[in-house]
Amino acid sequence: MLNEQDLWMCTECGYTSTDRFIGDICPRCGLTYWQCGVCGYTMVGATAPVVCPECQTESEFINLSCYIPGWREADIVNPSFFER
Repeated sequence: MLNEQDLWMCTECGYTSTDRFIGDICPRCGLTYWQCGVCGYTMVGATAPVVCPECQTESEFINLSCYIPGWREADIVNPSFFER
């Protein structure tokens, strides 16, 4: 039997899975979180930009992923998910 720690949930669309998302990209909405390696700016998107929209430098973006294990205990979830 699964417990809540066995579920992965996309914080953008609410999709849940018992398996980790391939490439850290949600299979339903196709989004993940990206963070600029220079200034730390965080954005949501399917792919990382070449130039950071915040600091305007070419940067390697880090995939922070938009899913969280044990999602029932999450502190940060997209509030629009609960408005649906």
